[in-house]
Amino acid sequence: MDLAGPIAHSLALKPAQVGAALALLDAGNTLPFVARYRQEATGGLDETQLRQIGALAESLRALERRRQTVLETIAGQEQLTPELERRIRAATTQTELEDLYQPYKPKRRTRAGMAREKGLEPLAALILAQPRKPAPLADLVRPYLSDVVPDAEAAWAGARDIVAETISDHADVRGAARARGLKWGTLQASRMVKGGEPVPDERTVYRLYYAFEARLSRLRPHQILALNRGEAEGVLRVSVIVPERDWHGAIGDYFRPDRRSPLAEQLALAIDDAAGRLLLPAIERDIRRTLTESAESHAIAVFAENLRRLLGQPPLAGHTVLGLDPGYRTGCKVAVVDPTGRVLETATIYPHLPRKQVAAAAAALAGLIDRHRVSLVAIGNGTASRETEQFVADLIQGGQAGEARYLIVNEAGASVYSASELARAELPDLDVSLRGAVSIARRAQDPLAELVKIDPRSIGVGLYQHDVNQKALAAALDAVVESVVNRVGVDLNTASPALLRYVAGIGPSLADRIVAHRDAAGPFGERTILRQVSGLGPKAFEQSAGFLRVRDGVEPLDATAIHPESYAIARAVLAKVNLTASSPLKARAAALSGWQEPTRLAALARELGAGLPTLTDILEQLIRPGRDPREDLPAPILRQDVLAMEDLRPGMRLAGTVRNVVDFGAFIDIGVKQDGLLHRSQIPRDADLGVGDVVEVTVQRVELDRGRISLGWPD
Repeated sequence: MDLAGPIAHSLALKPAQVGAALALLDAGNTLPFVARYRQEATGGLDETQLRQIGALAESLRALERRRQTVLETIAGQEQLTPELERRIRAATTQTELEDLYQPYKPKRRTRAGMAREKGLEPLAALILAQPRKPAPLADLVRPYLSDVVPDAEAAWAGARDIVAETISDHADVRGAARARGLKWGTLQASRMVKGGEPVPDERTVYRLYYAFEARLSRLRPHQILALNRGEAEGVLRVSVIVPERDWHGAIGDYFRPDRRSPLAEQLALAIDDAAGRLLLPAIERDIRRTLTESAESHAIAVFAENLRRLLGQPPLAGHTVLGLDPGYRTGCKVAVVDPTGRVLETATIYPHLPRKQVAAAAAALAGLIDRHRVSLVAIGNGTASRETEQFVADLIQGGQAGEARYLIVNEAGASVYSASELARAELPDLDVSLRGAVSIARRAQDPLAELVKIDPRSIGVGLYQHDVNQKALAAALDAVVESVVNRVGVDLNTASPALLRYVAGIGPSLADRIVAHRDAAGPFGERTILRQVSGLGPKAFEQSAGFLRVRDGVEPLDATAIHPESYAIARAVLAKVNLTASSPLKARAAALSGWQEPTRLAALARELGAGLPTLTDILEQLIRPGRDPREDLPAPILRQDVLAMEDLRPGMRLAGTVRNVVDFGAFIDIGVKQDGLLHRSQIPRDADLGVGDVVEVTVQRVELDRGRISLGWPD
């Protein structure tokens, strides 16, 4: 089948671009590899476009497989007419295809099926035909009476059952009713009542939906997911209402009683039965499924973007970090790690109730900070986080922490990591509870390197993440991690198996083999040694090599993102200015910066027989080798003191860190116990807020009793 044409039309791309991308992906090339190292072939398609192409191709292929199944099934029933086959082959969506298949789909025993077994189908056909020839109804029904159809009423009832099913199964009726329902229908929700009493909603989570009604076309994704959850928990009753004029109009376009026919009333009765018993319940299920799929898709996209921003936060290199995993009864777990992430010392302190040994905790923490020259304290944002933040701020303000500053770190998933096999392998001598503090400290140093050790679904930067399709969510989040890891690049000699597994072309088993080879044979001196790793063949090397870095190795170009297949071009570029890959960086930058001018770059590309995108990338890497794109982003806010909610006043301007972005706004950490909400109505349309962003906000309203802070965008 031709995929390039429809996909190109859908995405507003050139068919040649789509065809080239599909050919490369179908040949086993990874998406990050194609996006970076095959831009000449694809016409410069980026990762997002390639992912869309891949998803659409899979969707169209699944549609084609289903189409063939439908055609074969109907042909096997000897009911495949040329017109039906034409419509099935012309169907462009799964829903349209299933509507056409509905009358021929094997069904469990239905009222219409039993009526057909009694020989009432010709009578049903008569009702559908609406003949105008006057005739007594008794004469029309008499031929269909039998031992199994004892009287006229039974005959008419059975015939109407067949007509009702015919109407409900009609593809065009279904399509029209569904479309009108989505456009004009409403969703109604009410609180579930059992035994005359409302079902308990202890935290009044769903109070907004106790008496709720909204047009389907105006529902927002988070409302749909909240209603679904409330219904699943038995707190809410939810229904879709399609206005009578709309479902009646959808049926009336194809089945209309003729007032001049003696069978008009029979058809009218069958229409009402078809709508109430068959069509509307089916349409409601379809609409609810459509709304849910759309809401889930949106929620997954939001989660994925939040994760991308979180993983893309700049590392805080060079710090000796003290990680604090806050807690009450079991105390705060403490771990100090050096700038490479190596654990130096651990402890447990009890600054809070019930033990509240503040002086001893302060002395212990001050001793650790002084002994290891700690420059940064990373505090997990879980239970007792704000109390621990106050404790650390008091320590800093009291002069007991030297020059150290602190920041709040997203600790989601730390407990998952602590109990994992990877954590046991990395920190075999540490108790499970202390491993979480190590993870928190390392997250401050390099969020990406640490967070890849955790199932992305456990990181918790989304909304209703447990209510969406978990397979689709996992695939989307894995794609984000893969994208970020390959965009940043990975140090072949220090990366953990968890990080290596996301490198294009590697995967979990090869990652383990690479680390095992490194442990046995020592650090990799150059990229080509990868070929000695068991199971890592030419294809895997081709896909992965450009994303792996070997620093201070035999081949200087191995420390860059230049692919080995382009080393000859890179050396030719350097030869133009009488330099080599070993030449000092300043000399390279000074000599090559002028070559980035478009006209000169195009001439050089023609001279060397290189593609313009590849040559542009090579020059960038020769001037700024192995640049971490995260370094271009603003660094996290490092604090020395903490505000109380009571200190806030409307109009105050504060710097804050975006902790989560959801449909209705963004939650901002402004350095008080509770994150503030920047409602979406306050966010300018051109503002692209993401997790980890540092923004300036104003305080609009403080509700101390409810623990809420409303924020605004500065003028």
